[in-house]
Amino acid sequence: MENVVEFFKNLPSKQCTSCGEKIEEQHECYGTQCDSCNEL
Repeated sequence: MENVVEFFKNLPSKQCTSCGEKIEEQHECYGTQCDSCNEL
């Protein structure tokens, strides 16, 4: 069984669904847009 920490460390970087830029946040979070595109 793979270590949970290693699993999350090895996830690929997320990309913004609007502009395609790499999202600088934890890869396991639910956000799909970068700070620039997010209108919350």
